[in-house]
Amino acid sequence: MTRLPLVALRTGVVVLAVAALAGCTSGETAPSPTRTTDGATPAPEPTLSADSTTDEAKAYFDTTVTRHLDGGGAADGRSVVDALVAAGFDKAAMQVTPDATSIGRAADTVQFSVLWGSDCLVGQTGATGFASEVAPVLGTGACLVGTTRAIDW
Repeated sequence: MTRLPLVALRTGVVVLAVAALAGCTSGETAPSPTRTTDGATPAPEPTLSADSTTDEAKAYFDTTVTRHLDGGGAADGRSVVDALVAAGFDKAAMQVTPDATSIGRAADTVQFSVLWGSDCLVGQTGATGFASEVAPVLGTGACLVGTTRAIDW
């Protein structure tokens, strides 16, 4: 009978010690440095300026659209164009295809583009996700072939 109270006493002391030590931490952890899977430092975030090369502008275009879509943004033409404008692309240099077919059904994909110097940044969203490429400007001076909708908002 004398052993049970001693075990209970030791258990109580251990519980109190753990509780006291737990109170010594702030609950905040220092941020750990971001690393790539191979241990290298990640590439810097893409930025956009009037002097950006086509490759730099495409990286920024891709980052902007991906963040918009991954953040729950809609994949319709207006939403994507608005995200690109908010990121600094010139709305007057953009084209977008309609969100609906000629018979009123939702389009399977929506294409959008930004004229960047003598190149076109072309993106597409749909059920299979987002894809993009750099394409040459067409002979018409446009980036997209076929019917596009007015960006008048």
